[in-house]
Amino acid sequence: MSEKIQLKIIGLTAGHSQRNSYTLILGEDEGELKLPIVIGSYEAQSIALIIEGLKPQRPLTHDLMFDTFEKYGIELKEVVIDKLEEGVFYAKLITDQHGDRYSIDSRTSDAIALALRAKCPIYTFKTILDDAGILYDKDEIELDEPEHIAEEKLKPSKSSTLKSLSLNELNIELEKAIQVEDYDKAALIRDEIQKRG
Repeated sequence: MSEKIQLKIIGLTAGHSQRNSYTLILGEDEGELKLPIVIGSYEAQSIALIIEGLKPQRPLTHDLMFDTFEKYGIELKEVVIDKLEEGVFYAKLITDQHGDRYSIDSRTSDAIALALRAKCPIYTFKTILDDAGILYDKDEIELDEPEHIAEEKLKPSKSSTLKSLSLNELNIELEKAIQVEDYDKAALIRDEIQKRG
């Protein structure tokens, strides 16, 4: 097994290759190699919220998962990005429950969102960093402000357009939001429906 290396979040930047994606950049404290991981906009917002210390009105999926861990006495000890296959990173949540240690497979973006909530370390192996790491000059990394990414999740961006929809259209939009598990949007629509009640 190769040497384990602790990583920290260097930043988030808008994805260039895929729409609605971001690149999460991880790196060593002292090393020059950075690990760029493409993640979805939802996961980017969930990570950015914690980086910026912002709290959504309703718990996000990662908040719910972390709260569930806490209620059942499960401590997230560390996250390990342990595999890279065909350009996809894989991660494990290393947990402890009453002295029993478990390793749980996870998407890397979800694992990092949970690691930030648990304030636990994030690791990878030297072989992965050597294979997938990129040399970035600090001046070359154009990072988006995490606050802007996080605020996209918090601000009721749809609220002005919701007012222009009919009650029937609102109900249709509510169903759509629930189906895709966009509960923040669903809550906004529900509030607008209740206002008209």
